[in-house]
Amino acid sequence: MMNEKKVQKTVDRNEVLKFLADELKISLIRDYCPNGMQVEGQPDISSIVSGVTASLALIEAAIDLHADTLLVHHGYFWRNENECIVGPKQKRIRLLLQNNINLIAYHLPLDCHPELGNNVQLAKVLDFRPTGRFGENDLGWLGQMMNPGITTVGELADMIEKRLNRKPLLVGNPQQKLETIGWCTGAAQDLLPDAAMNNASVFLSGEVSERTVHEAREYGIAYLACGHHATERYGINALGTLLAERFGIHHQFVEIDNPV
Repeated sequence: MMNEKKVQKTVDRNEVLKFLADELKISLIRDYCPNGMQVEGQPDISSIVSGVTASLALIEAAIDLHADTLLVHHGYFWRNENECIVGPKQKRIRLLLQNNINLIAYHLPLDCHPELGNNVQLAKVLDFRPTGRFGENDLGWLGQMMNPGITTVGELADMIEKRLNRKPLLVGNPQQKLETIGWCTGAAQDLLPDAAMNNASVFLSGEVSERTVHEAREYGIAYLACGHHATERYGINALGTLLAERFGIHHQFVEIDNPV
């Protein structure tokens, strides 16, 4: 008896987009890029590749994996960027269109989400217990270290290096005792003053600016720059996993390494 070829389940793209818009509440969050479908491909979705940034390498990986949809945190069409479709942007969009691949992107709405977001997912990876939020859109998070064996900023930095596979830049005294921890993934170093005002003893984000060092010293708060990419790998994976579970479609997260 011949084995029947398994038919991959498909779902209408608009059904997925509506579900995501409702789940992530994109209409309520002010952002500086479009959230949702950015490049239109085929109308039915059966196989999703997720990743942090819609780079050429990620698009090529999606093609190799025969995905019809690319789900990312960092898409295109950012405020104040060159609006012309030239250079790397032209190559990326051309490849998506040639292969009829949907590009779907969620930026701040994904950061903010209380269950799927980058911040809450990072908290799970780093054993933080969330206790509060701060900043515009409640982007900043506050919490406590759940591992009783980690009591100083230096010990936290060592643990982060192991968990994220990236050595963080530490500004401050490694022997400083951990009390309230503040964090926000990506390029949220400018939330440091708000974290200090909310009595955080340490604040961590992805990137660091020259001014961040002086602010950390003068506010008396330690700062950990843990990598933009390294801190934002988890939310988009969780979102893709949710779609696979809800709609019965295939999902695979693809890691495109980025040292920043």
